[in-house]
Amino acid sequence: MLFKKSNNQTTEVSALLHTNKYQHTHYILHQQRIYKYIIMRLSIAFLAFATFCENIRSVQSFVPAQPVQSKSQSSMTRNLHPTTYFQKDKYFLHIFFVLFFLPHILDSQVTRSAATLVGASATVNGSIETEEKVNGEGKTSENGGTEIRLNVFEKARTVTSVCTSGTMCTVSATQGIEGAPFGSFVDYVLDDNGLPVLLMNDMSMHTINIAEKTDADGGASMVTLFTQLSSQTAVSPSKGGLQDSSRCSLTGKIKQIPEDADDMGILRMRYSLTHTYADQVMDSPKFSFYRLEPEMIYFVGGFGVSSTWVDVEEYKAANPDILAGEAAEILERINRENVEDLMLTAQHILNIPEAQKVRATGVDRLGMDVRVTSPMGTRRNKLQTDEFRIGFRIPVRSVEDAKSEIIKVFQEAWEKGNGVSWGDDEMPGEDVPIMKTAADDLE
Repeated sequence: MLFKKSNNQTTEVSALLHTNKYQHTHYILHQQRIYKYIIMRLSIAFLAFATFCENIRSVQSFVPAQPVQSKSQSSMTRNLHPTTYFQKDKYFLHIFFVLFFLPHILDSQVTRSAATLVGASATVNGSIETEEKVNGEGKTSENGGTEIRLNVFEKARTVTSVCTSGTMCTVSATQGIEGAPFGSFVDYVLDDNGLPVLLMNDMSMHTINIAEKTDADGGASMVTLFTQLSSQTAVSPSKGGLQDSSRCSLTGKIKQIPEDADDMGILRMRYSLTHTYADQVMDSPKFSFYRLEPEMIYFVGGFGVSSTWVDVEEYKAANPDILAGEAAEILERINRENVEDLMLTAQHILNIPEAQKVRATGVDRLGMDVRVTSPMGTRRNKLQTDEFRIGFRIPVRSVEDAKSEIIKVFQEAWEKGNGVSWGDDEMPGEDVPIMKTAADDLE
């Protein structure tokens, strides 16, 4: 469960949490760090206790066991014990206290840094306060505000990075269907520039088509690789299914990679880690690596979402989203376990009090997409579906950071719905970056 409120939770408790309106944010962000520090401190305490006991035993064992000793020896023993071992224990205690309070000092520094980041806000409902750097990049929109959506180049690169297989279309060389498009299921990995690399059998039909076309023209064969995100984020199999997922088509020339290529070692390792079966056939003379060098890239965001051609060089320079591998699981959990929180978000953050159905459709390092179905004006039997972008207010660099930002939105939606005030003129959720990205009448 990403977020769960107890049944007896009161507005007084929630208001107390918001003495500083981002205090709960710091708590969530640093929960795991605090656990780490507690374990560290317990370990140091255990070490101190064990060392102290060892010192005590050493002092006791220093006294000779003989019942008779000379006066000079007895004097030396009395003078040696207190000074030598007291000094050792004193130095050890100094080191112990420094190590014990060091995590607290570090925690204070991290908290101050997080507070500084929270102070930078994105464009909020058309107004901008300060510019925020997202993941080290000062990304700004055309109107000067901070961008809360991935650009199309990053989206396309994310799709090809998350997927490891797709459909490759070649030009058939088989008699009777010569020149017709021929589709084949293929596995692939990406090289450092985002170009698909495939391991293909010489006997496969698509490889034969490529070879025939190459021989006929004397140049590389032109193919198209179509890849699409899984159906885990789709609405449902009966309402769109895979139509709701982002997809990408890369069209270009495919060439066999020579064995002495500079990145061959890296590609072999990357392919072996991604597709475990490759170890059994990679060294066979019947299998070869091919690289698709796209000349045109076409990206589709999903059902009812805009589509566009993507500049190849911009695609190569773009970075895939850091949450790409976990986004489907995060969305699945939100839509399954946080239905009430999504409804409160639509009612009190997006200001759609008559929302009937709310669903999270996307999440990345810059924010979350929410689709809301509500009655169309006065026509109660007519429904409209709008899609909104809820931006994150601090940089997200991990899955836990993203979950924390989502929890903050849910928390503030609940507080606003229950009349919680932060003690100033600002209401909970007023500074959440919001953008309406699509509007459509589906029924």
